Amino acid sequence: MTASANPLLDMRGIRVVFGPLVANDDVNLVVDRGEIHALLGENGAGKSTLMRALAGLLQPAAGEIRIDGKLEPLGSAHEAMRLGIGMVHQHFMLVPTLTVAENVCLGLASTGRVFPDLKTAAAKIRDLADTYGLDVDPNARVADLSIAGQQRVEILKALYRGARILILDEPTAVLTPQETEGLFRILRSLAAEGTAILFISHKLNEVMALTSGVTVLRQGRVVASAKTADTDARGLARMMVGSEIELPKLEDVPSLEAAGAEPDAAGQPARATATPILAVENVVCRDGRGTIRVDRASLKVRPGEIVGVAGVDGNGQQELAEAIVGLAKTEAGTIRLMGEDVTAASVARRIALGLAHIPEDRHRTAIVGPMSIEDNLILEQAGDAPLSKRGWLDRRAIAENARRIMAEFDVRATGANQKVGTLSGGNQQKVVLGRALSRAPNLVVAVQPVRGLDVGATAFVHRQLLARRAAGAGVLLISTELDEILALSDRIVVMFKGAIMGELARAEVTVERLGLMMAGRTA
Repeated sequence: MTASANPLLDMRGIRVVFGPLVANDDVNLVVDRGEIHALLGENGAGKSTLMRALAGLLQPAAGEIRIDGKLEPLGSAHEAMRLGIGMVHQHFMLVPTLTVAENVCLGLASTGRVFPDLKTAAAKIRDLADTYGLDVDPNARVADLSIAGQQRVEILKALYRGARILILDEPTAVLTPQETEGLFRILRSLAAEGTAILFISHKLNEVMALTSGVTVLRQGRVVASAKTADTDARGLARMMVGSEIELPKLEDVPSLEAAGAEPDAAGQPARATATPILAVENVVCRDGRGTIRVDRASLKVRPGEIVGVAGVDGNGQQELAEAIVGLAKTEAGTIRLMGEDVTAASVARRIALGLAHIPEDRHRTAIVGPMSIEDNLILEQAGDAPLSKRGWLDRRAIAENARRIMAEFDVRATGANQKVGTLSGGNQQKVVLGRALSRAPNLVVAVQPVRGLDVGATAFVHRQLLARRAAGAGVLLISTELDEILALSDRIVVMFKGAIMGELARAEVTVERLGLMMAGRTA
């Protein structure tokens, strides 16, 4: 990809190291004025590290950064701000109890005042908001804003400080489709005024829709740079991983009906009238502070189907999953698994009934890092035959169990005795999958099962979930990734503020309808 002779941003030979780890290795990046440029790569490729170096949050070990053709000694956030570099982090840097104007002014040098002139600041914020379509009240308290509103405050913070180069790290991860399109309108407006925008994302369709140029990192090095118009989402995925990767879809795997199950007397698919594997009825859960997190939620999962639970993160999905698997108490309602009321049952009883759980945070609730692979693989069944005999662990049987699961789930390691904490994220998730799915469960509760995984590992996880569906299990897939929900689900329910907003059959689903429901509106 060719850039202008005088680009706004020119990074050359950037090298960032953390002890023996080389996070960025001789990286070059050129961005023109008014360009929206994507930075792509698998997890750990060095994208965020490179942008943190540009924003003055990290000091490169080597390389140079030129702004408007002038060599600049970046090394502090203050210096980056002076040069017009602003960054909107994936996790917002806001104080919820302060107003928008107070948040925007935090950290700015005052002109002889103990406190900044908030009235003048509010007027300037309104002007910026009106100019770029950023619908924000300067006097509103940040805690009262939506997630999209808080993101607009972060953008205003950067613009208020005179940002000419704006970095956005996974900015659509917490937005509905409608909010995402609103963000894109804002970014296009900024680009039209000459702002250079660096867009970090793993959502390839969004990259294709928004950006004009793309740079791809792999293992800390630039492996490709191109005009977006000269490639497509499939080509971008190939650049990221170095091989052809295609994510599986529901249609790729035969259903129970396709495998030979007969329709019922009314002609409905067998699974549509089958006895539910999971039935959740009017469940209410509160958090430790007494706040209702799940509000009279009801849903069913039948044999041979994947039910997707969509919603912006933090709307009760995690708490619903914990109630179903037995990690959280319910205040009201019932949960039935295989026809048995398990509302007050132990986790062990639910596992005995065929429940498998793929937790959201594998490091906190799924694996024990210092333990070996083979010991992690028996955590839910250490006392069961053939892994245990007369109360003693059978190490030979445990080793054979590990060998079988590692082969079936393609866990790449030096051996079954390798500590799980030393594996890559993808291989750690394969251990979690192997433990959960190798016992042929009746119900799989998968919560954000591909979070933090690269494209190849994501495809593997999706194939495993589809295989369980084809074998007749029910799958409850909880994800904030709409592409994942749309690709894999037979039915989709949407959660908003702890409540189920509605249910859509696969044939009824549109992104627009889902987006409205995710924002709390009836589709």
